[in-house]
Amino acid sequence: MEKNMEELLSSQGEMTDQHTTPKHSKGGLITMPFIIANEAFEKVASYGLIPNMILYLMRDYSVGVAKGTNILFLWTAGTNFMPILGALISDSYLGRFLTIGLGSISSLLGMILLWLTAMVPKVRPPPCDITTRSCKTPTTGQMTLLLSSFALMSIGAGGVRPCSIAFGADQLDNKSNPKNERVLESFFGWYYASAAISVLISLTAIVYVQDHLGWKVGFGVPAILMFLSALLFFFASPFYVKQKPSKSLFTGFIQVPVVAYKNRKLAFPPRDADGWYHHKRDSKLIAPTTKLRFLNKACIIRNPEQDTASDVSASNPWSLCTIEQVEELKALLKVIPLWSTGIMISINISQSTFQLLQASSMDRHISSSFQIPAGSFGMFTIISLATWVILYDRAILPLASKIKGKPVQLGAKLRMGIGLFLSCMAMVVSAIVESIRRRKAIREGYLNNAHAVLDMSAMWLVPQHCLNGLAEAFNAIGQTEFYYSEFPKSMSSIAAALFGLGMAVANLLASAILSAVDKLTSRGGKESWVSNNINKGHYDNYYWLLAIMSSVNLLYFLVCSWAYGPCVERVIKVSDEGNGFKEEELSNIGAIVKDEV
Repeated sequence: MEKNMEELLSSQGEMTDQHTTPKHSKGGLITMPFIIANEAFEKVASYGLIPNMILYLMRDYSVGVAKGTNILFLWTAGTNFMPILGALISDSYLGRFLTIGLGSISSLLGMILLWLTAMVPKVRPPPCDITTRSCKTPTTGQMTLLLSSFALMSIGAGGVRPCSIAFGADQLDNKSNPKNERVLESFFGWYYASAAISVLISLTAIVYVQDHLGWKVGFGVPAILMFLSALLFFFASPFYVKQKPSKSLFTGFIQVPVVAYKNRKLAFPPRDADGWYHHKRDSKLIAPTTKLRFLNKACIIRNPEQDTASDVSASNPWSLCTIEQVEELKALLKVIPLWSTGIMISINISQSTFQLLQASSMDRHISSSFQIPAGSFGMFTIISLATWVILYDRAILPLASKIKGKPVQLGAKLRMGIGLFLSCMAMVVSAIVESIRRRKAIREGYLNNAHAVLDMSAMWLVPQHCLNGLAEAFNAIGQTEFYYSEFPKSMSSIAAALFGLGMAVANLLASAILSAVDKLTSRGGKESWVSNNINKGHYDNYYWLLAIMSSVNLLYFLVCSWAYGPCVERVIKVSDEGNGFKEEELSNIGAIVKDEV
């Protein structure tokens, strides 16, 4: 990492020396601390609120486990969905600087509102009456204030998260610099390293503060961090390169089916005929692929004089699309079935509420004077994910490549499948551990005492967290790499958006599954599987249900993978570079291209 930073500094120095014109007077390395700090503080603040939030809802708002978990599912779904909307608004209307700025302000307002719910007693229900064991439910106004804080934070995340890394790249991207790619690569490395460290801090330090200093301080610290995030970002405003918004890729996706429908009565021209299909200037494509053929009518030129302008662009983009637009939409539609297989793993990973309640009921001491906060066990997921990524990239692949004498790499689809299998195993282990924990609680006479701490180490929960981390390392990274390799370079932003959309859909489905389980298992006055009393409920059965669904999803993945066929073929130039192998992509094989003499 130090070597990368040295290269970043030296390369950036060359950029400064070589380019002193006004065009390059802004941006550069000086802006990096402000951009990375903005994202890092936002992550520490927002991620630090999630682990213990179910306890705040249950203890201070008298909300049951099922309802509270559903609220968190919907909040997380909104947080995962909003970046897609934020990317669309940024690309088409506001630009990245303004979108990040407004997002930071929105997140800050949301955290201040949440902090006020802890500071002002009247904005939350009164404490439960211990003598009568009765609790008042929150009023409409009290719940509206709380949910408004969640909504503002989700909107803020939608502004900051999709634009931050691209905005940072804008500051360093200089095509005339020979080391431009290495500069960007180093920036991405430091950006993701700071993001991982931020999540670890939020799962440890912020959770620890909430456990030991209470909600007033526990919610106040994230609000202060978010204030610093916004302040630092706006402080460097004069130094930023601020790109103007351009046409959004999402608009092109909508145009293709609209134009294809308008041209539905047109006959298809000869497959290899040049001049019938509209394409970008200097494009090598002369005809679209035959898959999803009905979409090809969107790029058929009916009247060259009327349909195209003097610069070869479409006179009306809602009447004529390019071959590239059509192929981009086809690439997106083609991956949707495989994308849908990743929803189940996101559902499994989002079950942090139940893992928190399990940890709260177990012995979390690692010494006589220190115990791990219940909300911090998620750090084992992050640690196992990061450990595997480092080992895989820096040890396993280089060693395997050296032994075989050629580049060795697990395919993206194979890694996605391994991740789904590990996720299924994580749910199986979760069910077994919970079954053991519940039986022990009943044997020790704690059936009616949900707050009792058992004589059972919470370290029993570590294996399921590690399996979840490994599952995410295989599936999430494999999934993202799959999108980037299958999509044209113009669709890079869609690759990231698809993964976020998958998590949003997973949170909504997780909420629906939980509600259905709660309703069906509590019929006839029975105790719900997801009861407020963890010892009376059957969280183990809930985990078994998720394990069964995961196994069915794994079979579905195998079918989708077979139906998808091989990944896009690429012509790769491989060269030995001493410590490893360098792969250089020379061309893609796709639609019909012009012959080059």
